[in-house]
Amino acid sequence: MTLLWILLAYLLGSFPTGLVVVRLVRGVDVRTVGSGNIGAANVSRAAGKGWATLVAVTDMLKGGVGVILARLSGITDPWILSGVGFAGVCGHNFPCWLRFRGGKGVATSFGVLACLEIATFPGGSLSWLAPLLGGGVWFGTVRLTGYAAVASLLALAVQPPLLLLLGAPGPHGAFAVALFLLAVWRHRENLRRLRAGSENRVGGRR
Repeated sequence: MTLLWILLAYLLGSFPTGLVVVRLVRGVDVRTVGSGNIGAANVSRAAGKGWATLVAVTDMLKGGVGVILARLSGITDPWILSGVGFAGVCGHNFPCWLRFRGGKGVATSFGVLACLEIATFPGGSLSWLAPLLGGGVWFGTVRLTGYAAVASLLALAVQPPLLLLLGAPGPHGAFAVALFLLAVWRHRENLRRLRAGSENRVGGRR
């Protein structure tokens, strides 16, 4: 049964929201625009901030739905729920429909983390605040630096300590570490461009 939930989470996460939205509203393949990524940051370049926001929210929801459904089915083990969530992020990052070339998983990761904390919600825990605070870190970093990649990695980096400080189970902290490491690997080209001074800033800032 656990494997079925993991497979379902992967399939839900693999829905290429950015690709579908940009093709519908602009008639182009988002993979031919900007960075070639199907995530919200590149959708903003191809279709504008409004559509990018829709894509980001949808990517968050598609990642978290699997966790919520698994919890409603009676699964309570935090390791299993974390595994279901990780499958959702992997679906977004490595969708079978796109030859396993997907997004970078930041919005999906935050959607999974939020739903994981809401679904388990241990008594007296404020761990559901961690993803919200991470969102604040993301927006603040973008405002200060203009680099979405830096903002994304920093926002995910603070999740493990925040989750544990706010009362989340230990496996949730370990899961957040795994999401951060996956995001670092998915942003490796951005990190190379940052070192070279050629990384694009949000909104074309210099």
